[in-house]
Amino acid sequence: MFAASYAYPDGKDSAEWSRMSKLIYITNTSLDGYVEDETGAFEWINPDQVHAFITELLRPIGTHLYGRRLYETMAYWDAPVDGYPPEHRDFAHVWQKAEKIVFSRTLTAATTRNTCVERDFDVEAVRTLKRQSAHDIIVGGAELAGLALEADLVDECHLFLNPVIVGGGKPAFRSALRLNLELLETRRFSTGVVHVHYRMGGKTSDTS
Repeated sequence: MFAASYAYPDGKDSAEWSRMSKLIYITNTSLDGYVEDETGAFEWINPDQVHAFITELLRPIGTHLYGRRLYETMAYWDAPVDGYPPEHRDFAHVWQKAEKIVFSRTLTAATTRNTCVERDFDVEAVRTLKRQSAHDIIVGGAELAGLALEADLVDECHLFLNPVIVGGGKPAFRSALRLNLELLETRRFSTGVVHVHYRMGGKTSDTS
């Protein structure tokens, strides 16, 4: 099971940690709730200002959980840090330092540092990872996040709402999912992007 490989670095054990780690979903979306449009494109996302903000969100994160497609996109950040524009080097350093777990049935090996590949998304293994990890964890990609949300594993989400309506595509949340959310924080950027930070309150039944 992969959980043990990512628990308690530097020889520390569970007695030294006082809380379960949080699993956090972070994503950009259109105003109508899509992470990509019907063609699979997401160039409408405006990274200005948001990029540095997300870097700070990721800095304390210990482990990233990815599906194959998002992992292959994020692998761009595994090159030598000096090769990136100065304003992106801090993000590259933070991303490279974190452990990554990729869930894929087609990927045979990782191409980036600090990365392992798992064939299946094992709910109990992720639950164990949350109990044992010294740092919080993020889940990236709408499909993988959907599995984690269905299993009631996600504790918080950070949504970056971009001022665009794309009319269809891949939704940030599965259509059949019903959850109560508690608003923790909002922030408005001058680009028109709005950041909303929620605590997940648990599933709710459809009473209609």
